[in-house]
Amino acid sequence: MLDTISINTEQFFKNAKKDLKIDENRKLLLKSIALFIVKEIKAQKKVNLNYICTHNSRRSQLAQVWSSFACSYFELKKISNFSGGTAATAFYRNTVKTLQEAGFKFQIIEFSHQNPVYAISYKNCIDPIIGFSKLFDDEYNKKPFIAITTCSNADENCPFIPDAVTRFHLPFNDPKNFDNSLYQAEKYMETNKQIAGEIYFIFEMVKNSI
Repeated sequence: MLDTISINTEQFFKNAKKDLKIDENRKLLLKSIALFIVKEIKAQKKVNLNYICTHNSRRSQLAQVWSSFACSYFELKKISNFSGGTAATAFYRNTVKTLQEAGFKFQIIEFSHQNPVYAISYKNCIDPIIGFSKLFDDEYNKKPFIAITTCSNADENCPFIPDAVTRFHLPFNDPKNFDNSLYQAEKYMETNKQIAGEIYFIFEMVKNSI
């Protein structure tokens, strides 16, 4: 068990939205994602979201975790959240750490030196989030899905995603650039908070539109 200090994840989520600073073009992109999710819910009754980044180790994992938390927070039971990459590596330890600092708890449910599988929970969590690195088309990820690429490499390296109903490119700054530097924790938290805030923006709009 990898424990964490007592932090209110819900309050972190709310603060991330309150402190969110994005331009109008970014808002339009987030709104277009939200409205497409709403359209799919109304047409198909359920939606699968697949957040895709090259190594499925940082930004796509953060997006899956916050997206799953948002579905619980906004009581959106018709949305399932997944993540994947163009290569499978590991749920990177600094990604785990920054989520722990936001109040998530990680329990290893399948040990592996290279790529352990985690059950990720939070206060009053009913269904833990399952987190591990995998390909975007891994059998664990339900299909068909809305593909949301969170880094430029994944968007460029996946010119065609056969199981995607549609795809959106929603890139975030890569905290990997600051690994092993004095700014490592700060930059991971910046990306963590940015993703949490934008996920809140999307899912609040979904909740208000269905």
